[in-house]
Amino acid sequence: MASLKDLRNRIRSVQSTRKITSAMKVVAASRLKRAQDAAEASRPYAVRMERMLASLAQSMAGLPTAPPLLAGTGKSDTHLVIIATSDRGLAGGFNAVILREARRQIRALQAEGKTVKIMTIGRKGRDAIKREFPKLLIDSVTDIGRKGVHFSEAKSVSEAVLTRFTAGEFDVATIIFAKFKSAISQIVTVQQLIPFGAPVAAADPADEVAGAIYEFEPSEEEILAELLPNNVGIQIFTALLENAASEHGSRMTAMDNATRNAGDMIKGLTLVYNRTRQATITKELIEIISGAEAL
Repeated sequence: MASLKDLRNRIRSVQSTRKITSAMKVVAASRLKRAQDAAEASRPYAVRMERMLASLAQSMAGLPTAPPLLAGTGKSDTHLVIIATSDRGLAGGFNAVILREARRQIRALQAEGKTVKIMTIGRKGRDAIKREFPKLLIDSVTDIGRKGVHFSEAKSVSEAVLTRFTAGEFDVATIIFAKFKSAISQIVTVQQLIPFGAPVAAADPADEVAGAIYEFEPSEEEILAELLPNNVGIQIFTALLENAASEHGSRMTAMDNATRNAGDMIKGLTLVYNRTRQATITKELIEIISGAEAL
């Protein structure tokens, strides 16, 4: 049985832990609001961009002038998988579910005989891939979003991806991230970036633009040359914003659960402490009474 001193030390230790987890919950909650607003603000632009390009992809299907970013290279032998995770832990299952889906995607592609290359965003993803698929990791980026996600950071990632695509290093690029739904719910999303992957369906039928006819000015090639690389950057930026909101939401939930568990543990330890103290006092009284009767 633990001594009273050990129990007191254990209770103080858990109380200190509860203070830390409670403070981390408050910090995550304050960051979540800003990250959620940023993620929600980015969605309409990204969705409209996808729908417009979906219409262009349909109208230019099979044309020799269709750019590779829109039509692809004509093959899908080599896949680049971009895994977006966080730099820090203590975020519940946020990183675990993303990495689980990434492993599933990688193994499925390998089973089809595809060549897989991996690019990671975030330390947690990089460390996990280094352990499991060290030969497939070709690039990693860390410290993105430390002071909030900025488009310049997403632009640098997209430029690295586009440079590799132009060099012919891969045929298809896909990003895996967590889309924010609520503080307790994040949806792991797999989105194809290159070639452009048309969205499954529009949220509002009135917003459908499939089949629309576009007139290009100054020219189709010049506009698409600017628009398509920007779309890759925008979709990566949106994914990073969604990931940031999901991370803060998951961390807030995890710290809330940890704070509650610490409170329950303190109650249990306090009960054990009081019972042990009572038993010690009773034992001492019995010894005193027994000694007095012996005399």
